[in-house]
Amino acid sequence: MLGRHTPPDFGHWTLDLGLYVPPVSKKSAKIAALIAGCQGRGLDAHYLGYFECFNRGLFYEAHDVLEELWLADRQGPNGAFYKGLIQLAGAFVHLQKNRLRPAAALFKLARANLQKYPARHEHLAVSHVLAAIDTWLEPLEKNHFTLNPLTPANAPQLAVDKEPA
Repeated sequence: MLGRHTPPDFGHWTLDLGLYVPPVSKKSAKIAALIAGCQGRGLDAHYLGYFECFNRGLFYEAHDVLEELWLADRQGPNGAFYKGLIQLAGAFVHLQKNRLRPAAALFKLARANLQKYPARHEHLAVSHVLAAIDTWLEPLEKNHFTLNPLTPANAPQLAVDKEPA
């Protein structure tokens, strides 16, 4: 029919699980596959995808993946939680680019947002994340933003657990 255009659906079927994975907005195929691999694990695939990316040192991608959940829940009960995790990933993006002052600013914003939640929230030990933020922030400030604490040998790792939050 002329004048009507149906946009292509770039979703795909996963062969191993037989599940349809809807298209992921403007994500690379690599990230879309990563999110698809997180389907069916009991928690939102974007949430789990954040940790997968973060732990691989793909901090920008971690931010991008979790932004999907944050946009849907900005004013909801987890809005500040997701925002804090996004800011945490953003801080490490800045460290990767040797932008030490912006990294410190994002660590502080992440801390302010995550402090609003209990010690364990959404299967994450928030108290450990807050301690890690302080651990990363301290050398930045102590060295007057002249020494980047991030090295390939000490890249951060985050983990969610399987126990109820």
